Amino acid sequence: MSASGESDPSEPASAGDRQPLLRAAFAFGQAARVAAYWGQYALSKRLTRPVRPPRPIEGQGPGLGAVLQDLRALLRRDWQNVAEGRYRPPHDLIEAPFRALAAAPRFLSDLPQVERRRHAGRHDEVYRTPPEGGAGSGPDGGRYPRYYLQNFHYQTDGWLSAESAALYDHQVEVLFVGGADAMRRQALVPLEAFLRDRPKAETRLLDLGCGTGRFLSFVKDNYPRLPVTALDLSPAYLEAARRQLAPWRGVAFVQAAAEATGLPDASFDVVTAVYLFHELPPPVRRQVLREAARLLRPGGLFVLVDSLQKGDHPPYDPLLDYFPVAFHEPYHASYVTADLAALLRGAGLEPGGVERAFFSRIMTARKQDRVEQVWRELRV
Repeated sequence: MSASGESDPSEPASAGDRQPLLRAAFAFGQAARVAAYWGQYALSKRLTRPVRPPRPIEGQGPGLGAVLQDLRALLRRDWQNVAEGRYRPPHDLIEAPFRALAAAPRFLSDLPQVERRRHAGRHDEVYRTPPEGGAGSGPDGGRYPRYYLQNFHYQTDGWLSAESAALYDHQVEVLFVGGADAMRRQALVPLEAFLRDRPKAETRLLDLGCGTGRFLSFVKDNYPRLPVTALDLSPAYLEAARRQLAPWRGVAFVQAAAEATGLPDASFDVVTAVYLFHELPPPVRRQVLREAARLLRPGGLFVLVDSLQKGDHPPYDPLLDYFPVAFHEPYHASYVTADLAALLRGAGLEPGGVERAFFSRIMTARKQDRVEQVWRELRV
């Protein structure tokens, strides 16, 4: 309800009297989704060989039972947020499991190529022969940063083809056994608190590294009147985001690097970054945070969703060590030990809360106004 007591269609609706039926639909949809992705995860494990790490990894990591129990806790939390009206049920709750099954042949047919690169250590195909243009040249005649031209996850074409964009979300969901979207949706909780008393049509959100637009689809489904900007460096992924977000109005698309967006100062109230930071070299992370601070209005909200860091959940620390070995992630090791709070403060963003959701952490920060920033520096 709005402050006037009238229903605001741009705000998440409480489950209310629909809870019993909705809960049954939610449970069915999520169970079917996990089953579809779990089956593909199990099959992919049978079709691939583990990679030997270059040095021993300390600790054994959790067993499968503990991981699945943690996934169940995430899905319970997801439902609780829906039941409490923090966000709507997933807009594709029922069709998602069928889409997961339909994408399986494409995923499995690409798996041998991924496996070949993984065991050969080949992750430079994109740099040597970019899918579009000359060596590192973009469709607009510019050049991609060198750090970007890699076969991240050992996937075909890196981030630079329509085929890669078609496979990416599915690959991530298989890796997290159907839990990736639920982890993304946890960013809607601080977003709801920030937007609760704000006029949605006059508030602006920017998603840095939007990928295929998956996170923004949940944002727009909950806040259709909220103007959002989807920014990504990959034209192929940006085109996939256009298709993903086609049902909603008020979406702008920008092809640019997150560290140099070219957008005006103080032009957004919210800036989000979902699974972007672990893909960035340390200097670029600092640049992206400074850019986010530049783009935010005073008091604006920054929401970071990314991989856990070392110590966030100690049983998972061995998995964090193994992840960059099994999936080409050249900057992950530096990310999991980075002092993100210090980096945020250095950019002029005051850290807020940190929450764990399965394999992800959700971290918030606020843009300080100049008076507040000077006062904090004087106190230190």
